[in-house]
Amino acid sequence: MNQQGRAIQKIIFGSPGIGKSYQIRSIATDYLGINFDLQSNTLENTIKTVFHPEYTYSDFVGKLLPHSQGNSVIYKFYPGHFTRALGLAYKDLIEGKGQNYLLVIDELNRGNAAAIFGSIFQLLDRDNDNWSTYEVDLSDLELIGLFNSMGYKAQVSTDNFIQIDGSNFDNFYAFTEDKLRQQANNNGLRILKLLKNRKINIPHNLSIIATINTSDESIYYLDSAFKRRWDWEYLDAPAEKNIQADEVPEVVSSIILQLNANKQLYWYKCVVGINEFIKSNHEIIRRIEDKQIGWWFIKAENNVITLQQVQDKLMFYLWDSVFARDKKPLIQFLSDKLGKDIKLITYADFVEHTEQFIQHIHDNVTSLLTKDQEF
Repeated sequence: MNQQGRAIQKIIFGSPGIGKSYQIRSIATDYLGINFDLQSNTLENTIKTVFHPEYTYSDFVGKLLPHSQGNSVIYKFYPGHFTRALGLAYKDLIEGKGQNYLLVIDELNRGNAAAIFGSIFQLLDRDNDNWSTYEVDLSDLELIGLFNSMGYKAQVSTDNFIQIDGSNFDNFYAFTEDKLRQQANNNGLRILKLLKNRKINIPHNLSIIATINTSDESIYYLDSAFKRRWDWEYLDAPAEKNIQADEVPEVVSSIILQLNANKQLYWYKCVVGINEFIKSNHEIIRRIEDKQIGWWFIKAENNVITLQQVQDKLMFYLWDSVFARDKKPLIQFLSDKLGKDIKLITYADFVEHTEQFIQHIHDNVTSLLTKDQEF
């Protein structure tokens, strides 16, 4: 457990279905000591968001929206995902609980990350103590939103002064400062001083983990200045070496593909077979690392994947993304395996051979001899 250790600021990337979300969960539980709630299937102390083309700085930090109150309209500041995560981390340091917090950003490059982060970009630089090297200024409305995210009741009084839990800011500051000094809570004092000066930085107990899908064509470019402020972790796609080294996840090795009423296939062999087939045609596939698939490219229900799922998702992915520019490898593979000339003019022509295609892909792969049984 990482109580006072190095904060994590990492981007995880790899092929679709590779298990990026599972890796985040492992990092959170094993390294940050964050509990995973089995009942709700969520990580505690964690704020999650997903970037997309319409996601903005206001969604990330906060925005002012109209709110009806009786016959009048007032404007209320709604804190964004970053502010909410920061508020949880700040509150913990003031209370001295010693827990870690996590902001998870899925699909980082599907939004304009540089514009979304805005001035927060400066905070990604961290010193040896894992606090941000720099600070950024807050408006009064952003400060109120941050206090509300910390669990306080903050508002602007009728005479335009900030009130915290019914007290003016100066009284709140004096009372809290005295309390923190008695407790020798230096982290809490550091937070309090930042807030007094209308500034923020990222503390050591707040980690940020993002994911990207490099195979997605409709993505925003991440510039080098943004990239170098993160650690990067690549999750390799399944390959035959994983089978030979007995590295297929146990939960995956038990998943079967129901080919037809009388025939079942091992899903892990289908995944590896697809990836080996893709790699064998590397000369005509651009960015081949992005085009392979992970164990969870298709999600099983009760350890079963249907042929319809393969047809609807996997076959279309191969046709539309992997071999979008050149269908010759698909034509040659099917022609060789079926012993006759195959023409693939339309997607419907390809889908017609789903069962034979996936059967031969599966049979090309070595079995997990210690685990497999003949169906």
